[in-house]
Amino acid sequence: MPLSRRSEVDPFIVMDVMEAARAAEEAGRHIIHMEVGQPSTGAPAKARAALAEAMEAGPLGYTVALGLPELRAGIAQLYSDWYGVDLDPARVVVTSGSSGAFILAFTALFDAGAKVGLGEPGYPSYRQILSALDVEPVGIQTRMEDRLQPVPAAIPEGLDGLIVASPGNPSGTMLDHAALGGLIDACAAKGISFISDEIYHGIQYEGRAVSALELSDDVYVINSFSKFFSMTGWRVGWMVVPQDHVRTIERLAQNLFICPPHAAQVAALGALSAREECEGHVETYAENRRMMLDGLPKAGFTKIAPPDGAFYIYADVSDITDDSRAFCAEVLEKAGVAITPGLDFDPRRGGQTVRFSYARSREDIAEGLKRLHAFMRDR
Repeated sequence: MPLSRRSEVDPFIVMDVMEAARAAEEAGRHIIHMEVGQPSTGAPAKARAALAEAMEAGPLGYTVALGLPELRAGIAQLYSDWYGVDLDPARVVVTSGSSGAFILAFTALFDAGAKVGLGEPGYPSYRQILSALDVEPVGIQTRMEDRLQPVPAAIPEGLDGLIVASPGNPSGTMLDHAALGGLIDACAAKGISFISDEIYHGIQYEGRAVSALELSDDVYVINSFSKFFSMTGWRVGWMVVPQDHVRTIERLAQNLFICPPHAAQVAALGALSAREECEGHVETYAENRRMMLDGLPKAGFTKIAPPDGAFYIYADVSDITDDSRAFCAEVLEKAGVAITPGLDFDPRRGGQTVRFSYARSREDIAEGLKRLHAFMRDR
């Protein structure tokens, strides 16, 4: 039977790299994973303990569509602790990962044919989810002098929405208070809906990440337990929306998802009380970052944007290749290191860039750098 035009989305290339790395491991090779933004640590101990207790106490059935009330209250408290924002828990929507939040946000805000701007390089699934919803993604080419982030002057006319990420993926660069405020104000003046992807908040090295909620209530903010709380596979995220949008989101969530996974919500509630453990993970990322910023240039990757947050380094490899996908395949085959081609993040310039993730253990980072140095030396 025929497929819809909306289904014709591009692959998420990093997942293809993961599969190639898995196949290599299945064949007996030892692979260093620098391709995927997945912490090597598991869910916090308090998250696992909370779920074990809940599983013994009774069945984990449906929850209300917007999520467990106690979890929504806990997330609201996080905004008070991190940003000094007094947030009504009623505005918090628990979702099936940040991906579920993107689907709800894009469906609520944009009709088919709408245009939504996104910085390039940027997270590839924005583009693909928008396309699958018959919404047109509009790439905004960013510049290194703007820290690979959109700026108000670059916002094209005719947009219905703009999504930004700080810290960014793949760059790790952050928007400060003035830069984020400038984008929010520019969008407000033009009637453009503003979505702030804050999934890497809590993982920062150069100052504190700024939440859009510090600047405006008329925004959508999306976050997740995947990164700082080290719960990628649990698929639980959240979204903060304006008060008058809550019921609209609730109706969509009821029909699209019924509710987020109950078990994951229980674990997430436990994770909120495990911030000290999670901050210890950030100390590991900080050391990994230091090692990468020292080791990558020595290996020959000299054109990089030092990240303020997250756990990625985005490198310009135009002096090495103009086919990043083939280059990454060569690195995997000859060095046993999995890295991600920039084509995932920038359809126009990504053939000359790659992304390195340093979310793994220090031992893995040290071994990966050793292998990359040898590969580049002998290439």
